[in-house]
Amino acid sequence: MEYGLIGAKLGHSYSKIIHEMLCGYRYDLCPLPTEAEARTFLQKRQFKAINVTIPYKRLVMEYCSYIDPRAKAIGAVNTVVNKNGLLCGYNTDYLGFAYLADAHGVDFVGKTVLILGTGGTHNTTSAVAKDKGAAKVLTVSRNPDPAKGELSYAEAVHSGAQIVINTTPAGMYPNVGVCNLDVAAMPGLEAVLDVVYNPDKTELILRAEEAKVPVAVGGLEMLVAQAVYAAEYFLDRKFDDAPGEIRTITAALRREQLNVALIGMPSSGKTTIGRALAEKLGKRFVDLDEEIVKAEGRSIPDIFAAEGEDGFRAKETEQTARFAKEGRQVLSCGGGVVKRPENLRALRQNGVVLFIDRPLEDLAVGGGRPLSSSTDALKEMEAQRRPLYLAAADAVIPNKTTAADAVAAALEALDAIFVH
Repeated sequence: MEYGLIGAKLGHSYSKIIHEMLCGYRYDLCPLPTEAEARTFLQKRQFKAINVTIPYKRLVMEYCSYIDPRAKAIGAVNTVVNKNGLLCGYNTDYLGFAYLADAHGVDFVGKTVLILGTGGTHNTTSAVAKDKGAAKVLTVSRNPDPAKGELSYAEAVHSGAQIVINTTPAGMYPNVGVCNLDVAAMPGLEAVLDVVYNPDKTELILRAEEAKVPVAVGGLEMLVAQAVYAAEYFLDRKFDDAPGEIRTITAALRREQLNVALIGMPSSGKTTIGRALAEKLGKRFVDLDEEIVKAEGRSIPDIFAAEGEDGFRAKETEQTARFAKEGRQVLSCGGGVVKRPENLRALRQNGVVLFIDRPLEDLAVGGGRPLSSSTDALKEMEAQRRPLYLAAADAVIPNKTTAADAVAAALEALDAIFVH
């Protein structure tokens, strides 16, 4: 191996994609489940340069002949360069987190900062916050040590903090939906930053958005930025425009990895447009109504007849949560998916939501759709749901002419969203 990543578990790492997209060299993922395996790997030194992730960022320091002062102060190395048999260690997580904060205009000067978690990334983010002028940095733990000044999550709510940084795995795939801090009860928040990048928006970030926190952002840009700065060490050269490289790769990753969820009225064209869009984007197509039918072994009208709308909606929520936490899909959602906020939160955690807007007069009546069996029922439904569709959507896609036109409009909207 020349370039790559070592860590105990690497199953969902984006690092290979990022480095190969950035530099074109082969980048290998090298899982080392035990400390003994990690030590053997480091002793052999059969690599040009590597990144290091959990749980070996401290262990690797034992093998470095040189450690960058910043990495030494933080107590963690995530980038190692082999210089003629001498290992040199650096910490580009610091640079990545600093980039994330700067890119979103987070001002630490004079602020109180809450850092959730006590692991290695805590030290990195704390160093950035202090270097950028934070007045106070507080640590939050599920098992706080009062002797260290640590706070419980209940106490953290009343800390008066302006900035929250999550360095724990809470809400990380596959255990999405977990959030330990009640950000809605913290009216003075200016920014919530989460180092977790899968899903794109953790439950913490989604709740921060709902609470109207001005800056609420996950860790994907940090991941890309630390990789770009690591590659500079790997190749011993600076990129002409490192921030530009970070933006370009982040946009490309989002386009490739995130879901596209289509919402809209029954018969608005979600399935037809979705299949074509999935083919264009190279993503899997999933029709959530079809998945409900498969799971239940009966039709949607039969589910409504047996269990009513509430019974059907519960099954819809179950399938939405099941598929929305995965990535690289185009999801065609049932017309009523917007009636439950938890469905929208699930769709937004790892995807972009597009409203397929077809004129009312072009929508079909009946056709096995229990809630739109007449023209009047359809009109009433559209009046009720349209505000929900508009509120939920990242973009509105008109479907007034042909499906091909709608697909083209969707692709244009996605380009704008991912670049932004």
